[in-house]
Amino acid sequence: MNKTKKLIAGVSSASVAVMLSGCNDQAQELPPEPTDTECQDWEWDEDDGVYECDDTNSRYFGYYFFGGRYFSGASSLLKNSKYKAYKKSSSFKGGSTGFGSSKGFGG
Repeated sequence: MNKTKKLIAGVSSASVAVMLSGCNDQAQELPPEPTDTECQDWEWDEDDGVYECDDTNSRYFGYYFFGGRYFSGASSLLKNSKYKAYKKSSSFKGGSTGFGSSKGFGG
């Protein structure tokens, strides 16, 4: 019975270690929020890997922000050549880090 308890304890410890390491893989370090004064509330869009203005008082509410510019929708963002390069790059992993700029996030 003692060997069984040790085996169960070992398996339990290994399972916890695997679960914890999996959590660390999912935690992604986001680029800093844009510092553009036209929007005061930013939401990270993990699918597109950019910030979206979530400030209902801003004229840019719902716009994407990339490369120091606002984009009214995903279609206009996808047409941007710098965004295309960013999306294809290895630094874009479904929302991980991206390019920096003096205005905040973007390239």
